Amino acid sequence: MGNNLKNNQRSYPRRAQEPASRQEPLRGKNLAILFIVLGFAVILSFVFDNLIVQNISKLKNLFLDEVFLGITFISSEIIIFFSLTSLFLWQEHKRKWILPLWLTLAASAIISFLLKVAVQRLRPFQQDLVSIPEILASRSYEIWNFSFPSFQAMLVFCALPIISKEFPKIKWAWIIFAILVAFSRVYFGLHFLSDVIVGGILGYLIGVLVIKLEKKKKLIKRIFGR
Repeated sequence: MGNNLKNNQRSYPRRAQEPASRQEPLRGKNLAILFIVLGFAVILSFVFDNLIVQNISKLKNLFLDEVFLGITFISSEIIIFFSLTSLFLWQEHKRKWILPLWLTLAASAIISFLLKVAVQRLRPFQQDLVSIPEILASRSYEIWNFSFPSFQAMLVFCALPIISKEFPKIKWAWIIFAILVAFSRVYFGLHFLSDVIVGGILGYLIGVLVIKLEKKKKLIKRIFGR
């Protein structure tokens, strides 16, 4: 009887480990499905970009114009930078993540710039597919500031992994904000749908990469000694 009890006790850890071992393949499978879906979304958006941006433009009205103009203003590079920095400065134990956050934003800006120059895709309104409000038309769009990918989409989505990790309570609020920012770019004809989808994906991957790099290299600990 004593041997039977020992055998039963030994079997419990194995049973507890089985669900954990099954989670890894499931996680990998879910990621694979997600990337396949996103891949199809990018391909379809490239094919129907002109049609999509023209149909979304038909939704324009005074109320939505005001809403998305407000979102366009608060999603500017300077406001995003200082808002996110202030968020991490607000709590002392979160301040160590300011450097990785800055690294994420800087990497997004550099990669976006390089892709814009390489692809040189004109914006929808520059191709006369849609018209944009005068307040946006008066803004400077330098010759290098092309459409693909959307830097604004990269900017808001690159911060998502770090925000999800350090401020999980506002994770979904930031996701909604990021989606609205991305949609506003298409709504005003500043970007095609494919621009914001690719920008969002690249931004998110940059954020994930910076977090993994931090975990591996322990940059925060080396610089701040903690």
